Amino acid sequence: MDAHIKRVYVPMTETGFYILLCLQTPNHGYGIVQKVKEMTNGDIVLAPGTMYGSLSKMEKDGLIRFLKEEEKRKIYTITDLGSEVLNIEMNRIERLYKNMEETR
Repeated sequence: MDAHIKRVYVPMTETGFYILLCLQTPNHGYGIVQKVKEMTNGDIVLAPGTMYGSLSKMEKDGLIRFLKEEEKRKIYTITDLGSEVLNIEMNRIERLYKNMEETR
């Protein structure tokens, strides 16, 4: 992983985290918005501008890739690089949680 990717994506924003998490299964932008809303019980609702800007940037940076178009919706999936970044972030979050639990 090059320095640019690490600098930009580690640690990740909630938006970036949820996009990569959701794209472990191919999906489109609106599908991701719905899945995140469901996963967070409505606490996080990704705005269209944020979602599509993030998808574009992540595709350009190689974290996700376009698969196909279905009914005028672009379907994306996570790449190996995206999985690597997601795993780094999940490990970071697990460490934060563990440390928090140890201090209670």
